[in-house]
Amino acid sequence: MPDSTDFVSTEVTFSGDPVALRPVDEIRITTLVDNVYDGLLEDGPFTTRETFGRASEPSPQFEGGRTEVGLLGEHGFSSLVTVRRGTEETTLLFDTGLAPRTMVTNAERLGVDLHAVTGVVLSHGHFDHTGGLAGLLDLLDRRRLPVLVHPSVWTRRRTTAPGQAVFELPTLSKTALADEGCAVIERRDPSLLADDCVLITGEVPRTTEFEKGMPPFHQAWVDGAWHHDPAVIDDQALVVNLRGQGLVVLTGCGHAGVLNIVKHAQRLTGVERLHALVGGLHLGGRSFEPTIAPTVAALAALSPTLVAPGHCTGWRAQQALATAFPAAWVPSSSGSTHRLVGA
Repeated sequence: MPDSTDFVSTEVTFSGDPVALRPVDEIRITTLVDNVYDGLLEDGPFTTRETFGRASEPSPQFEGGRTEVGLLGEHGFSSLVTVRRGTEETTLLFDTGLAPRTMVTNAERLGVDLHAVTGVVLSHGHFDHTGGLAGLLDLLDRRRLPVLVHPSVWTRRRTTAPGQAVFELPTLSKTALADEGCAVIERRDPSLLADDCVLITGEVPRTTEFEKGMPPFHQAWVDGAWHHDPAVIDDQALVVNLRGQGLVVLTGCGHAGVLNIVKHAQRLTGVERLHALVGGLHLGGRSFEPTIAPTVAALAALSPTLVAPGHCTGWRAQQALATAFPAAWVPSSSGSTHRLVGA
């Protein structure tokens, strides 16, 4: 397992010139954890689905004493990302899901060897993206594991939604991660990984008029008191420049706003073309419904080839995206693999 100096190949302080993100020949994004698992989804031009027949478990109610099992779904997100440049491949994890064992269970059922990952990138500190670290570290027997985060990932947060009990979110512990064998790397600025083939955006500037962030009941503990936390400033995304095709953008929740994220990726790389958008877009719930129409309209102007939103995108936004992108939109599901190849 590489240490932190191997994992982050280049630290970037963006000054306006494009960062030296090297084009890749192929990217494969396997969704290890999403809110749903649908064993009846069909393959598409870029996406293969996990159905049944790969994994089984003992069950005495069936002839032969076993039954087939699919994958687990939960309110969380995790992706395995593999990039190839020539004959060289690198694999990393982007987020780890909610529960300690969901991600590793799904990886086992998919036949994915998590020992091959070079490190972990956390999109932000919310527990539905970080909870699977415990199961991963158990699997790896506490071997040294690079984990790249924004410095605000340790922020204590809570929700005070009307009509609901106050809920303090589990807060990630830097000390605990270090004790468990993680080599924690804190970067506010962008970082290049995988021999400069993968860009992590770092902190994303908020520039659009309509992406206003979290509602007032999402709060952070700052300077000894609870305050509205609209920005979730630790939110960051993963970006790859697919040779001859354009940018592939992977989000966790997209708290920065998906258009803010895409625009930032374009500024950082100097590449205008958006080829694919995968991951959570956080457009679910009444607080975000006014954002759906302008988001879909702005994305439509970019004409991506693949749109695979999941996790916190919300059913109304999914419906709008499916309508706007009849050829590009695909539903997300645990076990889906999106394979994109350069031109």
